[in-house]
Amino acid sequence: DEMKPKFEPQAAPGAVFGSGWVWVCVNQAGDKLEIVGTPNQDNPLMKGVKDEVMFPILGLDVWEHAYYLKYQNRRPEYVSNWWNVVNWDKVSENCAYVVENHAGVPVEG
Repeated sequence: DEMKPKFEPQAAPGAVFGSGWVWVCVNQAGDKLEIVGTPNQDNPLMKGVKDEVMFPILGLDVWEHAYYLKYQNRRPEYVSNWWNVVNWDKVSENCAYVVENHAGVPVEG
């Protein structure tokens, strides 16, 4: 609950100009969480997005296609309701992986 007031402003209209993402990331040392907003298709794994490459453990798509059919231009309502479907067990698992391996969570395709 302490994270929500820090996360939601990053997802607010105007915080990420146009389309983008908001992420909860772990730093490379595995000892710090940070909330990162990125425009367009950028992500914290890309060099130059932050001072160091960060490893995402949770991401929120704030591109219009993610919410427009149900929420139209009500992005804050979309973000507020999004918390109800976050799989915190998976987020915890992702965090543990990054802290232990100092690497991003593998994606299986």
